[in-house]
Amino acid sequence: MINLEFPTLNLKETGNRIKALRVRGGYSVEDVACYMGFTGPQAVYKWEWGKSLPTVDNLYALSKLFGVTIEKILVGNDESFLCNRKVLGTSYM
Repeated sequence: MINLEFPTLNLKETGNRIKALRVRGGYSVEDVACYMGFTGPQAVYKWEWGKSLPTVDNLYALSKLFGVTIEKILVGNDESFLCNRKVLGTSYM
């Protein structure tokens, strides 16, 4: 029997990462919403505040916009804060 904990995503830290990638890219929330084809910024704010996660197709689009893999956008509950900083290669996160 496998005795591993089921992996889950950390919505708050994933939101923090989306915001950091957006800021690093020089995009406003409105820029991202427009790129995604949204009529308003509410969905992007919900992602950044950790209230919801982007769908798989939206994650794919974000990865192209930010120039990173989907794995570098998502944060698992098993990851530490230091690990998150190393993934992005930044010191301000």
